Amino acid sequence: MIELRPFDSLGGADHGWLDAKHHFSFSGYRDPERMGWGALRVWNDDTIQANTGFPPHSHADMEIITYVRDGAITHQDNLGNRGRTEAGDVQVMSAGTGIQHAEYNLESGTTRIFQIWIIPDQRGGAPTWGSKPFPKGDRAGHFVILASGIEGDEDSLPIRADARVLGLTLAAGESAEYVFAGERYGYLVPAKGSVEVNGVRLQVRDGAAIRNEGAIRVVAIDDAELVLVDTAP
Repeated sequence: MIELRPFDSLGGADHGWLDAKHHFSFSGYRDPERMGWGALRVWNDDTIQANTGFPPHSHADMEIITYVRDGAITHQDNLGNRGRTEAGDVQVMSAGTGIQHAEYNLESGTTRIFQIWIIPDQRGGAPTWGSKPFPKGDRAGHFVILASGIEGDEDSLPIRADARVLGLTLAAGESAEYVFAGERYGYLVPAKGSVEVNGVRLQVRDGAAIRNEGAIRVVAIDDAELVLVDTAP
């Protein structure tokens, strides 16, 4: 089963400095049919204006993955971590027992991100933050694991959940396959371009909620860049 969730159907709000679209219920957007997908709880599509950002705020017991689509995001937190994550790269924050952080677009142009929240397998634990570059050439034509809590995924950023976040780039006409291990939930969004997923067509920033599919085959209609989350039910 692949349920298409068109970008125009997403909830959200335009705050001026931030234009936020929500694939799942978040903040003032409530939809009982979109409360999460497996362990995936939040997928926000945020457009952040230059020299603005999220002031210091707190999180606990959540795995928060930020995929930068355009521009760059600068993170700082109360543990002393500070870092700048550029387009195509990923940062991960395991909130654990609690962390206060801020995220700013300190660039001269607009920054666009996907921010993904995954429910951890267990509550608590010391909070952590990390960032890693993932050159797009390394994921050309095949899925690359960006963040994971699954044993054996050592080259990715660690998260504390039975889940993985993957990236893929395809040239127009190319295809790639991903096989799910057993009863899993998938959620896929094109960051750029349009694709077909098992015959279902997605435009840029549409969502595809995937369940009871042993594998997916992604075919690029245009040059495309995608993010996929694979989680336990």
